Amino acid sequence: MTIVLAKSGIENIKPHMVGAPIEAGQPATVLLNSNESVFGPSPNARAAARAAMSDIERYLENPDRVLAPAIARHFDLDKTWITTGQGSDDLLARLARAYLGPGTELIRSANGYLKVPNYVYANDADVISVADDGLKPSVDRMIDALTNRTRIVYLANPENPAGTYLNGSEVRRLHAALPKDVLLVIDAAYEEYVDAEDYEPAHKLVEEASNVVMCRTFSKIYGLAGARVGWVFGPPDILDSIRRIALTFPVASPSAVAAIAALEDRAHTRFVFDANQRGRRWLSSEMQSLGLTIVPSQTNFLLVHFPDPVKSAEGADLFLRRNGIAVRRLASAAYKDYIRITIGRPHELQAVRDGIAEFLNGAG
Repeated sequence: MTIVLAKSGIENIKPHMVGAPIEAGQPATVLLNSNESVFGPSPNARAAARAAMSDIERYLENPDRVLAPAIARHFDLDKTWITTGQGSDDLLARLARAYLGPGTELIRSANGYLKVPNYVYANDADVISVADDGLKPSVDRMIDALTNRTRIVYLANPENPAGTYLNGSEVRRLHAALPKDVLLVIDAAYEEYVDAEDYEPAHKLVEEASNVVMCRTFSKIYGLAGARVGWVFGPPDILDSIRRIALTFPVASPSAVAAIAALEDRAHTRFVFDANQRGRRWLSSEMQSLGLTIVPSQTNFLLVHFPDPVKSAEGADLFLRRNGIAVRRLASAAYKDYIRITIGRPHELQAVRDGIAEFLNGAG
């Protein structure tokens, strides 16, 4: 029997996260593995989503019509430069479909967002992964990697899973080196958590350039990971291309109204930001007091290094899972000795701290 073959690049697609250890047993009750907001969405967002269920039998036609103006008002942006989708991952995948193909390349930081290469492979394009500087993207190496095959340079800022960032001048230096026909994609999924004074919001560069787009999401600080809403800010001609390859009805109506209500509740967003800052500082201090190294973070998670091969990251993950706590390990050799911990509520952070301490002290 003749079998129709898929694109050859699809065979290169691999999992980017390590699943729960088989030996872990019962499901975890403390979920600090996927960078969701443990504080949930605004109560107003929940109420809006429930109310929208009364019309659940209807498609939401043209979600940009309702979402783009609300996003534009909130961030003081031009609504004609905004389009939406099923989380920022959907939009990143569409950008790859629109701009990549055989004989083209995407440049990324080698230890940046580990899902991005899969979007490239799905389009039979090549991934150029350049070495970083201590898990921080190297602008010089990304510039050196440019060729006439380069179509996209991808930068997560802040990065995931490391939590590192580039300041505004470094991002602008990278952009200045790009040919006009190379698209700079800035994935700013965690921008709302940043407190670094030299960080420049990504939309500022987008407004000044013709070859830069910014991806954002409602899955993080707005607590709507399950709603799957993301957005892109960029020049209208680029947005036109990615709109053309969207699903017919890309956003559900309860998700859209929840996102709008979440934007309007600035008090809740501020509460989440402040709680995250406190939790991040506390967990950083506690991990260091246990003799572990942390990567300074500008996000809602912390990357923790386990240097001892006996008391390893893999062992810590299994021990925590056996005690009902889920953290994240990554399917990359560079992260073999790390676990990533979402910043949770105080009692959740205490539980993960105590679990790691118990593991290090011999219980594992």
